[in-house]
Amino acid sequence: MPLSTGDMCILAAELAEEHGNSATDYAWHAYLSFEADGEMERAEFWFTLSILLEDILTYHLDPERPLTFH
Repeated sequence: MPLSTGDMCILAAELAEEHGNSATDYAWHAYLSFEADGEMERAEFWFTLSILLEDILTYHLDPERPLTFH
C-alpha cells in the first residue's frame, strides 16, 4: 500500500526529530543501496524521503502544515 504525501511528510518529520541531520545520510544511503540492487521503487521512495528530510531540516517545509505537490 503506497504512502500518501502527508504520511511521507510525517515519517520524514519523525526521522528528522529522532536523528537530526543524520537522517538525510541514512535516507541517501538507503537510496543508493536500493538503486544499486535494482530495486527502483524502493530507491525512489528513499530519494523522495531524503528530499523531504532536507527541506524539513533546512526549515523550507513545515511538517505541521498540509503538503501539496504541484
